[in-house]
Amino acid sequence: MPDQTSFPTTWGATLVEGGARFRLWAPDAESLALRTPAGDLPMDAAGEGWFELVTDKVPVGGGYGFVLPDGSVVPDPAARAQMGDVHGLSKLVDPAAYRFVNSWAGRPWEEAVIYELHIGTFTPQGTFRAAIDKLGHLAALGVTAVEVMPVAQFAGGRGWGYDGVLLYATHNVYGTVEDFKAFVDAAHGHGLMVLLDVVYNHFGPDGNYISKYAAHFFHPERHTPWGAAIAFDEPAVRAFFVENPLTWLTEFNLDGLRFDAIDHIRDEGGEHILNEMARRIRETFDRPVHLCTEDERNIVDLHPYENGRPTRFTAEWNDDYHNVIHPIATGDTEGYYADFVTHREAKLARALAEGFIFQGEPSKSHNGAPRGVISTGQPLSAFVIFNQNHDQVGNRAFGERLVDLAEHDMVVALTAVLLLSPQIPLLWMGEEWGETNPFGFFCDFDGELAAAVREGRRNEFKKFDAFIDPDSRSDIPDPNAASTFEASKIDWAKCGTEAGGRWLGLIKRLLAVRAAEIVPRLAGIGPKAGEVLAAQEGGIIEVAWRLGDGARLTMAINLTADDKDGERGAGGATPGRLLFAVADGVEIDAARLGPHGVVVTLADA
Repeated sequence: MPDQTSFPTTWGATLVEGGARFRLWAPDAESLALRTPAGDLPMDAAGEGWFELVTDKVPVGGGYGFVLPDGSVVPDPAARAQMGDVHGLSKLVDPAAYRFVNSWAGRPWEEAVIYELHIGTFTPQGTFRAAIDKLGHLAALGVTAVEVMPVAQFAGGRGWGYDGVLLYATHNVYGTVEDFKAFVDAAHGHGLMVLLDVVYNHFGPDGNYISKYAAHFFHPERHTPWGAAIAFDEPAVRAFFVENPLTWLTEFNLDGLRFDAIDHIRDEGGEHILNEMARRIRETFDRPVHLCTEDERNIVDLHPYENGRPTRFTAEWNDDYHNVIHPIATGDTEGYYADFVTHREAKLARALAEGFIFQGEPSKSHNGAPRGVISTGQPLSAFVIFNQNHDQVGNRAFGERLVDLAEHDMVVALTAVLLLSPQIPLLWMGEEWGETNPFGFFCDFDGELAAAVREGRRNEFKKFDAFIDPDSRSDIPDPNAASTFEASKIDWAKCGTEAGGRWLGLIKRLLAVRAAEIVPRLAGIGPKAGEVLAAQEGGIIEVAWRLGDGARLTMAINLTADDKDGERGAGGATPGRLLFAVADGVEIDAARLGPHGVVVTLADA
């Protein structure tokens, strides 16, 4: 059961005896009033820019807003829900209205097999309630954790969620607060953890009114790629962000969070805002809570481990792994793939054995500057790896998936590598049946903003050979078109096709092997557990890992169309019993390294 039904926040509306307390930090406003169903009520100045009012004039489920001195009405930036869109009144919510029915103690991180999904395109209906009906499918597949792309309220009806403006509220197009809680509750009933993607580096471009009454919420002289940087050194601002993850974890009984693009979070105060968030979370909860980061810097200082357990953040998305397997599979060499074109076998071997590929080496994508730090001191479970995800698919011009860009047998081999590595694997929705529908970048803006986003999106690709010609860029789907969103929905009917069935069978078999043979040995896996045995140009890759119980897991990989069985053992692989082998796109029952082959063996301690 949840630790408590609500988290006491400095900002926003809180139910108290006699009604509700409403608080807003508005240092630029001389006065403030609360818009209620009974009329506007003056709020009391509480010092240091805060305004406060306790009243019973807003019933649970009723609308409220803050009236500025110029007469304009703005929503509560810490509202749990909206009456309508981001520009209207906020809704007073009772956090205890939903009662969780499934007793849930959480799951250890080593058991994580993550399935990333976008609520709006995961089902035809695009709602929390509709997604509940698909959770049994994921559990039967062998998935143990669902990672939900951001659900904080954003402008318009459709979007990826990374342009949220009301960071405490659930996006009402997906359903109510209670609907999301029911989704989490149902997932727990299936034995699935639920992780939520959260964004703390910027607000979206439409619907954020904070600067109208609190200009110092932002650092106007600093900028992120998406707008003005946030002033985390301001105490009121700091409270807003530190309390946000605590609120999601408490009120929704979530198992963890993924912190998006943290390399764009700047805080030059004492304790960094991210460390404070993680510390407060660890101090608040005695159940398993898993905190993942996305950070292109390849750093490890936010992820310290003591006695095999994380003391702050748990794991980091390992883009290096994806960025080397993608050019191997597709031949892509442009953009950030330019760093991974040469010595591909050695780089993939390093990613599998050590985590990061770039551990201080010069990077072309960073203008030749060193990128990353040594990562061998991390347990391999501190890295999340993937063959594709929302970013890597959706940030392509046409949103193509790996199965459309690479040969079938290559994708089968890479699926085996992904799911049988000691690192934590992530699947992208639809990957389990070989989904071919694209996942495009989509949003729902109007007027000049819509035009700017459309042109900005297309101009992102003008440095690529295929889009140097402006006419070719005009073919890139318009993010604001409803058709771009509709085309991005996965097709559940493909589960029942012959091809879909083969993919489902492969992934179910791989995850069964992982659950039976690898996961029980991941607890206590130490640093420097991986060893590269072979990494031949145009040849085989062989990696071995010393697992937590002392067993030795070995993986031999052949990502060519040639038979390489005669080369196996050049690195002195430790013999062991066969866990899984695949070649020519199908599972085989012999440790033979055929074309597009993967052989995984285990030698017990």
